[in-house]
Amino acid sequence: MTSSRSDLPTDVEFEPEFIAALHDIYEEKILFNQWMGLKVDKIKATGIVASLNMKPELVGHYAYHRIHGGVISAVLDAMGSLAVMAALGAKHMDESVAKRLERFARHSTIDLRIDFLRPGIGDSFIVHAEAMRVGARVGNARMEFLSADGKLLSTGTAAYLTS
Repeated sequence: MTSSRSDLPTDVEFEPEFIAALHDIYEEKILFNQWMGLKVDKIKATGIVASLNMKPELVGHYAYHRIHGGVISAVLDAMGSLAVMAALGAKHMDESVAKRLERFARHSTIDLRIDFLRPGIGDSFIVHAEAMRVGARVGNARMEFLSADGKLLSTGTAAYLTS
Protein backbone atom coordinates (compact mmCIF):
# COMPACT_ATOMS: atom_id res chain seq x y z
CA MET A 1 0.00 0.00 0.00
CA THR A 2 1.51 3.31 -1.01
CA SER A 3 -0.14 6.66 -0.98
CA SER A 4 -0.71 8.39 -4.28
CA ARG A 5 -1.47 11.63 -2.47
CA SER A 6 0.93 14.37 -3.49
CA ASP A 7 -0.03 16.58 -0.54
CA LEU A 8 1.56 14.23 2.04
CA PRO A 9 5.33 14.20 2.61
CA THR A 10 6.96 10.97 1.45
CA ASP A 11 10.70 11.47 1.94
CA VAL A 12 10.69 12.22 5.67
CA GLU A 13 13.21 10.50 7.94
CA PHE A 14 11.80 10.39 11.48
CA GLU A 15 14.02 10.79 14.53
CA PRO A 16 14.60 7.56 16.52
CA GLU A 17 12.91 9.23 19.55
CA PHE A 18 9.73 9.89 17.54
CA ILE A 19 9.60 6.29 16.26
CA ALA A 20 10.29 4.90 19.76
CA ALA A 21 7.57 7.09 21.30
CA LEU A 22 4.98 5.99 18.71
CA HIS A 23 5.90 2.34 19.35
CA ASP A 24 5.51 2.94 23.08
CA ILE A 25 2.11 4.61 22.68
CA TYR A 26 0.63 2.02 20.32
CA GLU A 27 2.19 -1.15 21.76
CA GLU A 28 2.45 -0.40 25.49
CA LYS A 29 0.41 2.61 26.63
CA ILE A 30 -2.75 1.60 24.78
CA LEU A 31 -3.35 -1.45 26.95
CA PHE A 32 -5.96 -2.97 24.65
CA ASN A 33 -3.38 -3.08 21.83
CA GLN A 34 -0.93 -4.68 24.26
CA TRP A 35 -3.54 -7.27 25.31
CA MET A 36 -4.24 -8.14 21.66
CA GLY A 37 -0.51 -8.53 21.01
CA LEU A 38 -0.39 -5.90 18.28
CA LYS A 39 3.18 -5.23 17.08
CA VAL A 40 4.18 -2.26 14.94
CA ASP A 41 6.80 -3.42 12.45
CA LYS A 42 7.38 -0.29 10.36
CA ILE A 43 6.50 3.38 10.76
CA LYS A 44 7.00 5.63 7.75
CA ALA A 45 5.34 8.87 6.69
CA THR A 46 3.90 6.89 3.76
CA GLY A 47 2.40 4.10 5.83
CA ILE A 48 2.44 1.58 8.62
CA VAL A 49 3.06 -2.16 8.73
CA ALA A 50 2.03 -4.14 11.80
CA SER A 51 1.52 -7.76 12.78
CA LEU A 52 -0.71 -9.75 15.07
CA ASN A 53 -0.31 -13.35 16.21
CA MET A 54 -3.44 -15.39 16.82
CA LYS A 55 -4.09 -16.47 20.41
CA PRO A 56 -7.08 -18.15 22.08
CA GLU A 57 -8.39 -14.88 23.53
CA LEU A 58 -8.88 -13.47 20.01
CA VAL A 59 -11.12 -16.27 18.70
CA GLY A 60 -14.51 -15.09 17.49
CA HIS A 61 -15.85 -18.42 16.24
CA TYR A 62 -14.74 -21.43 18.25
CA ALA A 63 -15.60 -24.06 15.62
CA TYR A 64 -13.43 -22.43 12.92
CA HIS A 65 -10.77 -20.82 15.15
CA ARG A 66 -11.37 -17.56 13.31
CA ILE A 67 -10.32 -14.19 14.69
CA HIS A 68 -13.09 -12.03 16.15
CA GLY A 69 -14.37 -9.25 13.88
CA GLY A 70 -14.08 -6.81 16.77
CA VAL A 71 -10.37 -7.57 17.01
CA ILE A 72 -9.96 -6.95 13.28
CA SER A 73 -11.85 -3.65 13.65
CA ALA A 74 -9.77 -2.58 16.65
CA VAL A 75 -6.49 -3.43 14.92
CA LEU A 76 -7.45 -1.59 11.74
CA ASP A 77 -8.62 1.42 13.76
CA ALA A 78 -5.39 1.53 15.77
CA MET A 79 -3.16 1.27 12.73
CA GLY A 80 -5.20 3.80 10.74
CA SER A 81 -4.75 6.13 13.69
CA LEU A 82 -1.00 5.51 13.72
CA ALA A 83 -0.75 6.12 9.97
CA VAL A 84 -2.46 9.50 10.42
CA MET A 85 -0.21 10.32 13.40
CA ALA A 86 2.90 9.48 11.35
CA ALA A 87 1.72 11.58 8.40
CA LEU A 88 0.82 14.40 10.79
CA GLY A 89 4.29 14.14 12.31
CA ALA A 90 5.81 14.30 8.83
CA LYS A 91 3.82 17.45 8.00
CA HIS A 92 5.19 19.15 11.12
CA MET A 93 8.87 18.23 11.03
CA ASP A 94 9.62 21.86 11.89
CA GLU A 95 8.27 21.14 15.41
CA SER A 96 10.12 19.31 18.17
CA VAL A 97 9.48 15.60 18.75
CA ALA A 98 7.67 16.46 22.00
CA LYS A 99 5.40 18.98 20.25
CA ARG A 100 4.49 16.48 17.51
CA LEU A 101 3.71 13.83 20.12
CA GLU A 102 1.46 16.28 22.01
CA ARG A 103 -0.84 16.13 19.01
CA PHE A 104 -1.77 12.59 20.11
CA ALA A 105 -3.70 14.03 23.08
CA ARG A 106 -6.27 15.52 20.67
CA HIS A 107 -6.32 12.52 18.33
CA SER A 108 -9.44 10.34 18.22
CA THR A 109 -11.52 8.25 15.83
CA ILE A 110 -14.57 10.04 14.45
CA ASP A 111 -15.63 7.53 11.78
CA LEU A 112 -14.72 3.91 11.03
CA ARG A 113 -15.86 1.53 8.32
CA ILE A 114 -14.72 -2.08 8.08
CA ASP A 115 -15.45 -4.53 5.26
CA PHE A 116 -14.95 -8.20 6.14
CA LEU A 117 -14.02 -9.93 2.87
CA ARG A 118 -12.86 -13.38 4.02
CA PRO A 119 -12.76 -15.28 7.33
CA GLY A 120 -9.74 -14.40 9.47
CA ILE A 121 -8.24 -17.84 9.88
CA GLY A 122 -4.53 -18.28 10.53
CA ASP A 123 -1.71 -18.16 13.04
CA SER A 124 -0.64 -14.61 12.23
CA PHE A 125 -1.84 -11.56 10.36
CA ILE A 126 -0.36 -8.48 8.71
CA VAL A 127 -1.81 -4.97 8.75
CA HIS A 128 -1.07 -2.16 6.30
CA ALA A 129 -2.32 1.37 6.85
CA GLU A 130 -1.76 4.67 5.11
CA ALA A 131 -2.95 8.20 5.59
CA MET A 132 -4.87 9.42 2.57
CA ARG A 133 -5.26 13.01 3.74
CA VAL A 134 -4.23 14.91 6.84
CA GLY A 135 -5.86 18.29 7.24
CA ALA A 136 -5.91 20.85 10.02
CA ARG A 137 -8.86 19.15 11.77
CA VAL A 138 -9.38 15.71 10.21
CA GLY A 139 -7.14 12.97 8.85
CA ASN A 140 -8.30 10.04 6.74
CA ALA A 141 -6.75 6.59 6.48
CA ARG A 142 -7.14 3.40 4.49
CA MET A 143 -6.24 0.05 6.07
CA GLU A 144 -5.84 -3.61 5.08
CA PHE A 145 -5.91 -6.75 7.24
CA LEU A 146 -4.12 -9.65 5.54
CA SER A 147 -3.31 -13.29 6.18
CA ALA A 148 0.36 -14.19 6.70
CA ASP A 149 0.58 -15.18 3.01
CA GLY A 150 -0.77 -11.79 1.90
CA LYS A 151 -4.41 -12.67 1.17
CA LEU A 152 -6.68 -9.68 1.77
CA LEU A 153 -9.14 -10.53 4.57
CA SER A 154 -10.61 -7.13 5.55
CA THR A 155 -10.33 -3.50 4.59
CA GLY A 156 -11.10 -0.33 6.45
CA THR A 157 -11.36 3.40 6.09
CA ALA A 158 -11.44 5.89 8.91
CA ALA A 159 -11.46 9.53 9.84
CA TYR A 160 -9.57 10.88 12.85
CA LEU A 161 -9.66 14.19 14.68
CA THR A 162 -6.25 15.85 14.35
CA SER A 163 -6.74 19.07 16.31
